[in-house]
Amino acid sequence: MISFDRVSKRYEEGHDALRDVSFTIDRDELVFLTGHSGAGKSTMLRLIMLMERPSRGQVIVDGHNTAKVGSRGVPRHRRNIGVVFQNHQLLFDRPVFDNVALPLIIAGYDHREVGRRVRAALDKVGLLKRERALPVTLSGGEQQRVGIARAVVGRPKILLADEPTGNLDPALSAEIMQLFEEFNQVGVTVVIASHDLVLISRLHHRILTLRDGRLLTGSAS
Repeated sequence: MISFDRVSKRYEEGHDALRDVSFTIDRDELVFLTGHSGAGKSTMLRLIMLMERPSRGQVIVDGHNTAKVGSRGVPRHRRNIGVVFQNHQLLFDRPVFDNVALPLIIAGYDHREVGRRVRAALDKVGLLKRERALPVTLSGGEQQRVGIARAVVGRPKILLADEPTGNLDPALSAEIMQLFEEFNQVGVTVVIASHDLVLISRLHHRILTLRDGRLLTGSAS
């Protein structure tokens, strides 16, 4: 589903964010990506969603070489990828329903289909009764659930999460990780960047560890 073949990423100022990284993530797999701050985790996720391009090497996503995806093909590429951010990136002047509906509205879905999909996504994350609430009235954990609902409302094949539990206490973090496992169990490939080694070590999924832009030997198996 996702393959990096000797991928390096150097930014214009000369910083090497990734160095000769190779790994494969299978379809329907859940994988954790860990490493110190600045190790290259976020860069790896940005390459998968075509927010960045590699300096060298190949990134294959769902059988497609991202180097062959032109600027016009990027929106189509991203439709198959849901993204969850640490800081939620919610629109605080709009209710929960509108926040989750936004990707579908941008994609041009019929309003009835938008309603069905949004309520199904909110139901999965336990927030169906809060669809008219403003995000500011929600707890941090509930705001993250809104972000997850928005990421999965388009029924993506791949779900990426960048430090999704970074601002949550241990109990809420465990609940959020359980949600990711539930989506994985119904066929979504999930990649989660996290520095919470205590939590992810309990979940018994594969861990890819980055250090200074390099994938540590043995961590990809």
